[in-house]
Amino acid sequence: MTSAEVTGNILVVDDNTEFQTLAAQLARLSHCVARRAETLSEARKLTASEQFDLIMIDLNLPDGNGLDLLHEIDLTAHGQIAVVTGYPSVESAVRAVRSPVIDYLLKPVGTEALRGLFERAHLRAQTYRPPQPNEFGGLIGQALPMRDLYERMRKVAPLDVSVLVHGESGTGKELVAKAVHDLSGRPGRFLPVNCGAIAPELMSSHLFGHERGSFTGALQLHAGYFEQAEGGTLFLDEITEMPASLQVYLLRVLENNTLTRVGGSREIPINVRVIAATNRNPQQSVADGMLRADLYYRLVGFPLTVPALCERREDIPVLARHFLNRLNERYQTRRTFSPDALRQLMSRPWPGNVRELRHAVQRLYILASGDILEPRPEQLFKSVESNDGFVRFQVGMTFDDIEREMLLKTLDYHDNNKRQAARTLGITTKTIYNRLLRYRELGLIDNSRIGSPEDEDDHEPAAHVEPPGQPSPPPAPNRPQNPDDQPRPTEVPPPPQPQPPQPPRAPVPRARADTIHRRAMRARP
Repeated sequence: MTSAEVTGNILVVDDNTEFQTLAAQLARLSHCVARRAETLSEARKLTASEQFDLIMIDLNLPDGNGLDLLHEIDLTAHGQIAVVTGYPSVESAVRAVRSPVIDYLLKPVGTEALRGLFERAHLRAQTYRPPQPNEFGGLIGQALPMRDLYERMRKVAPLDVSVLVHGESGTGKELVAKAVHDLSGRPGRFLPVNCGAIAPELMSSHLFGHERGSFTGALQLHAGYFEQAEGGTLFLDEITEMPASLQVYLLRVLENNTLTRVGGSREIPINVRVIAATNRNPQQSVADGMLRADLYYRLVGFPLTVPALCERREDIPVLARHFLNRLNERYQTRRTFSPDALRQLMSRPWPGNVRELRHAVQRLYILASGDILEPRPEQLFKSVESNDGFVRFQVGMTFDDIEREMLLKTLDYHDNNKRQAARTLGITTKTIYNRLLRYRELGLIDNSRIGSPEDEDDHEPAAHVEPPGQPSPPPAPNRPQNPDDQPRPTEVPPPPQPQPPQPPRAPVPRARADTIHRRAMRARP
């Protein structure tokens, strides 16, 4: 066996010296290297520092049952596992069946059975490729959808074409854009801009700059984001939140590679690559009028779709361990996941994708009572499992937790548009911004949820303007308005009241009636 040949790494956990020697000799013939551990304590140290293609465990060890090791190590970091025992029992067989054990062998074990195990370990060593977490500037995962995405990013990065990134919220669209910029070799900076976090009336000034004195408060010349990203990449996140009037001007800038500052007249040449992103369906956004069709076709020079976390579940353990390692480095700890915790993480739907997974790992880390992160109750992950507009809480949550979930859910419902969320909740955008800053300090969210502080101040909505050609309604009379702004109903006079009945007249005597009749006859001509 040459030193350059790939060898399988095997761990034999057994206190029987003869069996260890036999296993080591057969492993060498199968192009494998066998490490030995006589106790659970030795096995824990080896499995924490190395990855093995095969772990063979005896049940009866000096310091415990060999099956206990399966509940203490990260099973996703190792290959197959086999139980080898000379004292079988129904209890041990049941535990082995319930555990992720591939083989349950009885001593004495035949050489052919051992050779079969070692050959499979050697094959795994040849075909297994460890994940490369930082291959694309923070993008993590080696699932097939991610490998396809990496390949498309490699091909488009050096080309001077616009890119449109599409993916669900929390999938890492900004990381994709940053990786494309890093691979492009452009000398300028990478500048991310959240179009949904800037007030519409200020967006033109922020993007294209303004001249001194161009409007009230413009005390000096301001270079916009396009000029700041000269020679680099401008990332326009939530492009569908950009007002239609600015979309027209953005299209002109992209077509002519020149811009004019607000209040200026001089055209300024620019050399900026634009990468746009949206969590909405781009074509549906065009149909709904949220994105101009001509701008869409200009931005979609090359489309990139970021897969949802549920489409690459095999990457969940890699991502979870990466987030946990970052916490360990920050706080100087050595915590690990229990197998049950990893299985629970892999079984969840994760509608919030990688961002939600990172928050779940943070919560597990904060609530851990030791160095092993155990599975927690359902409420410790996320109370919202869908984007159906409903928030579901469980008994035991604090008021702070309820307030946080309500705010974050409302932001998710409005695609992180803080102005719309503020109107829905009946608060100011400044209140939302302050809450998000506090959540970030607690490690519950990241910077992508906060956005830009430009939306701290509230602005009244623009007055309604009638479209051209429509007659204006007559002005309302100058009279005080009702408190609830409802028109006063027209006053109608009350219906006439019925008169009380008159008492009947007294009957006229007959003699008097005859006298009256005679007088009337004499009065006739």
